[in-house]
Amino acid sequence: MRSLALLAAAAVAVSLCGCVSAARPVGDGDGASGETVFPQADVEALVTAVPERTVKALPQARLAEGLLPPTNRWFSGLVFGEDPMAVFPLPLSFALTDGGFALGLPVISTTSKNIAGGFVPAIEADVGADRQVVTAYDTSSVTITQYDGDTELGHTVIAQGSPFVSFTAATELRLPIGFDAGDGALTTTVGGTGYGLVTGGSVAGGELALAAGETATWFAVPEDGDLGDFAEAASHPVTGTTLDYAVTGDTATTTIGYTTADGEPTLIAAMPHQQRAAGDGVASYPSIYGTLRVVSGTGLGWSVDALDAGGALDLSGLGAEERARLAEQVRADLATTPAFPSDTYFAGKALARAANLWSIATEVGADDAAAGLKTLIVDELDTWMEPAGCEERTARCFVYDADARGVVGIDPSFGSDEFNDHHFHYGYFFYAAGMIAADDTALAESWAPVMNLLAADVATVAADRSTLFPAQRTFDAYAGHSWASGSSPFADGNNQESSSEAVNAWNGLALWAAASGQESLQTEATWMLSAEAASASAYYTDIDLADPVYAGYDHTIVSLNWGGKRDWATWFSPEPSAMLGIVLLPLTGVSDYLAGDPERIRASIADAAPDGYDVLFGDTLLMYSALAGPDAAAAALEEAGSLNEDRIDGGNSRSWLLAWLMVHAAG
Repeated sequence: MRSLALLAAAAVAVSLCGCVSAARPVGDGDGASGETVFPQADVEALVTAVPERTVKALPQARLAEGLLPPTNRWFSGLVFGEDPMAVFPLPLSFALTDGGFALGLPVISTTSKNIAGGFVPAIEADVGADRQVVTAYDTSSVTITQYDGDTELGHTVIAQGSPFVSFTAATELRLPIGFDAGDGALTTTVGGTGYGLVTGGSVAGGELALAAGETATWFAVPEDGDLGDFAEAASHPVTGTTLDYAVTGDTATTTIGYTTADGEPTLIAAMPHQQRAAGDGVASYPSIYGTLRVVSGTGLGWSVDALDAGGALDLSGLGAEERARLAEQVRADLATTPAFPSDTYFAGKALARAANLWSIATEVGADDAAAGLKTLIVDELDTWMEPAGCEERTARCFVYDADARGVVGIDPSFGSDEFNDHHFHYGYFFYAAGMIAADDTALAESWAPVMNLLAADVATVAADRSTLFPAQRTFDAYAGHSWASGSSPFADGNNQESSSEAVNAWNGLALWAAASGQESLQTEATWMLSAEAASASAYYTDIDLADPVYAGYDHTIVSLNWGGKRDWATWFSPEPSAMLGIVLLPLTGVSDYLAGDPERIRASIADAAPDGYDVLFGDTLLMYSALAGPDAAAAALEEAGSLNEDRIDGGNSRSWLLAWLMVHAAG
């Protein structure tokens, strides 16, 4: 959730394969490539150094004892809250019911401002449960155990990309079904969609009898799919998933392994950003994100262009007059810089703004302004980075929530105490610290104890399963992007609005990793940065309008993506300029990933600001327009001189606006 908070450059080059890493046991999250980032032994001392406090308790959870609370996941709404919410393990939708669960293939509908594919309870399985608990989760799968009192009835496994839902009995039981005998599977049709059921149990009189250890697997049959292919794959139920990632040269690669009960291949639905080199596959499903292509294998692997982290702009090509103009402007912006806010979101933005001003001042020789800005930033970050700060004050400090297993800033904003938006907030801190400490090892060492806690909150990779932080709290490897809501109390699943602030989070994290000499963290951050940027292009700013799902949709971007719908809308404003601005800001040294088709850029700006740039996020739209080419950047630079001050976002400055446009006008 973007919680009321204020293109093709990362083109996807994809391969789908049947090769995965060795399977690891299903647990409460796993690492990648056997690597550990923030080993528990190292992080324990950092956690102990900050106060322990629960600022706001998470909602009640259907979670087995000992599992880390899975905030910011695609399935968080199933876990948290008085009533479980539906979730969307594409291609299916899934929900818990009073006695078991229901599943169905979403029915996709498109309007001028919305693409919907909500929960469809086409098939219900009542196993007689009076209590259901998540007993395991990993990269892309969730295991839910059903109980009748203290008696375990069995467990259900769902997984992103899997067209199958399997239930394995722990005791003898019977459940009603409405399926007919078919070729290799039981079948039925609901709402025009065919469904299949493969089971090791016996069927008689409209009931399925399962002995302990026997499994039933349900699936939706695509219109272009062969029932036999799906029935065969369903006989090898998925039990869990694994994750590997790598950054090699100019490529960032993700591989998700699908472990089956007998090690045999399964069928996997590839999202559009995963399937450029997938071939035809065996079938396809419609989805709100576009056509999903079904492939056979034991894993799904794809690559995207690797992005190098970027902060400061390269001003070396500017002339003396431009440099003098920037020096004058940066002094003016420093003079009018307000006091730093105290909440984690706006404080982070203010720190990033100051770091950008400092980088300009340094490059154009405004040494007086550079010195003043560095003093401001260092003093402010020194305060935030005091481990015991919350023992002495009620703002500008962090605590560790031992119940939620995470770090919360005091004072919180936009639900950050509920674990909303942590990557957005902390990303600005990473960015500012990474910029300022890049050539100052003493500062990096001074800030590391708390800065690394913030990084561990959103980027832990623990092959040995940390008990202090979940693995990659917000980042979803299958979707290629993050989720923003902590507990996700929504019928349409989890959501993310500001894809660009998610990119900023991993860009900032990579800058901090470089400044603090953490190679493994830098690799992870670069992988997430690259994946998030590619996903932002595919599903936010450069959507494939040729896909049938967009027929009837009247816009060139999607500003708010959910598990079960996609909206041209924001959490905080109905203004058209907000729809585009929130998926662009902040524009930094890495933001050329937003570049691409100049016609698409111009069309998106025309939709967002048909009457000019005197609108919310006018500065951001001007900067985006510069990505259409040097001539567009020169025109934007001319326009920027007269842009009203109140149209410059609080995380931006006129200096940064002008510097960005000058650099892009120079080509």
